[in-house]
Amino acid sequence: MRLTSAISCGLLLACALATGASAQTGSEGLSPTLSAIKSAHVVRLGYRESSPPFSFLDQANRPIGYSLELCEAIVEEIGIEVDDPNLRIDYVKVTSDDRIDAVLQNKIDLECGSTTANAERAKRVAFSPLMFVAGTKLMVPKASTVSGVTDLKGKTVVVTKGTTNEQAMHAVDKKFSLGLNIIASPDHEQSFQMLADGKADAFATDDILLYGLIVRHKAQDKFRVTGDYLSYDPYGIMFRKGEPQLSAVVDRTFRKLGSGHDLVPLYNKWFVSRLPTGERLNVPISLQLEEAFKAMDDSPGANN
Repeated sequence: MRLTSAISCGLLLACALATGASAQTGSEGLSPTLSAIKSAHVVRLGYRESSPPFSFLDQANRPIGYSLELCEAIVEEIGIEVDDPNLRIDYVKVTSDDRIDAVLQNKIDLECGSTTANAERAKRVAFSPLMFVAGTKLMVPKASTVSGVTDLKGKTVVVTKGTTNEQAMHAVDKKFSLGLNIIASPDHEQSFQMLADGKADAFATDDILLYGLIVRHKAQDKFRVTGDYLSYDPYGIMFRKGEPQLSAVVDRTFRKLGSGHDLVPLYNKWFVSRLPTGERLNVPISLQLEEAFKAMDDSPGANN
């Protein structure tokens, strides 16, 4: 499958997931999440420690990133919805492995990381409109002879537990009978360190996260990203399913950002310009994502 057509499928899936969440039947008064937020005057945002530039820690160990800034815009819209402009934000650390449970168990209200919105997960949680499209690739040492997944036959690959990349690697292992030793680590930082320490031959995760980790560690002369895309992953902000009022607030936030032409500048802030931590990814927006952002501008009610 070509990348452009696969991404187009991803865009359609993400839009379908978001639309499905919004189409549920509402009830009088505030939804459970919004009611709890109004009572506590607090919105709990789940963040990741090592998913630059989506969600990571700055030099003062404060959560920052593209996904968090989108979530903070949603918090402003929630404030309008519940008539409380002074909502406080609590930042709650989550991992790849526990992020869905954190939503389901009411530990966080919005998950602001690098989470793929797919049909399997949409059975349990809801997602915002599309905010990014990535895909599984491999990070290997610069001197490695690996240029694609079939070069890994019999080798060790590290993945981050609870990710779609873990599923993708098991699928290609079976498909090509590679006999891989697939190790799952708790987070992206530990996966990176396993590769850096020589405990794995490759680290498999979304390409944008691999680039972000290489830049963050100033390791451009040590590692490279290689191989064909092994999966196609549309990202979204995750929240509890079955709350049409909350879904409407999230969708309205994205429409307002789209109608205000704020989404592309926000993207450029985190993917093209220098990050607050000093690094620069320099990953221009894809045509497909730019078109998805423009479509939000054209959505019904975008200029309300």
